[in-house]
Amino acid sequence: MPLKNKTALILGASRGLGRSMAHILAEQGAQLVLPYYDWPDSVAEMEQQFDQESYDYLALRVDLREEEQVRKMMAQVEGHYGGLDILVNNIERGGMPVVHGPYTPEQWQLEMATTLEAKWLVFQHALPLLKKQAEASVVTISSIAAITGRSGPAGLIFNDGYAAANRAVSSFTETWARQGAPSVRVNEIMLGFFEHRHADKTRGWPLLKPEEQQQIIDHTLLGRTGLSADLNKTLLFLIKDAPFMTGSCLRLDGGYVLGGEQVTAMPTGLAEDLAVKLD
Repeated sequence: MPLKNKTALILGASRGLGRSMAHILAEQGAQLVLPYYDWPDSVAEMEQQFDQESYDYLALRVDLREEEQVRKMMAQVEGHYGGLDILVNNIERGGMPVVHGPYTPEQWQLEMATTLEAKWLVFQHALPLLKKQAEASVVTISSIAAITGRSGPAGLIFNDGYAAANRAVSSFTETWARQGAPSVRVNEIMLGFFEHRHADKTRGWPLLKPEEQQQIIDHTLLGRTGLSADLNKTLLFLIKDAPFMTGSCLRLDGGYVLGGEQVTAMPTGLAEDLAVKLD
């Protein structure tokens, strides 16, 4: 799907990976809808940057956990751009235990409302607009916390609620692909440890001891954490170059999930001993 003059709704674009994804879509010619809620300094920085680049964008202050505000946002998108072609469903809380400490019921509710329910609300209210297009694409950003939970080196970064919410997101991906078919493709990118997302350039990463950071890197087969460019390439592939892919989850983790077990050498085995004796 070519992106020239397509309208893309990107959640979380005021900071980090969200802004990087918005930037790459704008470079491809897309019109941007950028909801934000907090982090005013980051929002101002985003607007200044995108103004300098002369991007076509609409920034809206929206609490994506509130259904009426999400409904109003979709009406504004349709009124301003006439429709919606792309949704990058990139909203989460990601409450790191190393930052927030012991879990509380309030943290659990905030995690579910942000990482899980907000994604669901945005998709449900975006779908009618997306289905009006001849073709449309949804990409949901999730986390390998769905697989790892609090096990291994990830335990200081992923909390229970975040892991549970992300496992549910993968279930949503399959349901949403059925709801969107045949014109709306829905896919998921499951992130490992990335800059701006659970690794460097986050509040939690410097709180880890150097040896704890190294344990995460050593557990990753490719020996590094992810970069914005890694995500952007995958995002463009799913939107532009994967017309027969829907309901799929691409794990973009540098091999973290596989990194806990090493491949052992093959043993000599009894069969070889017997062959020698027979000869």
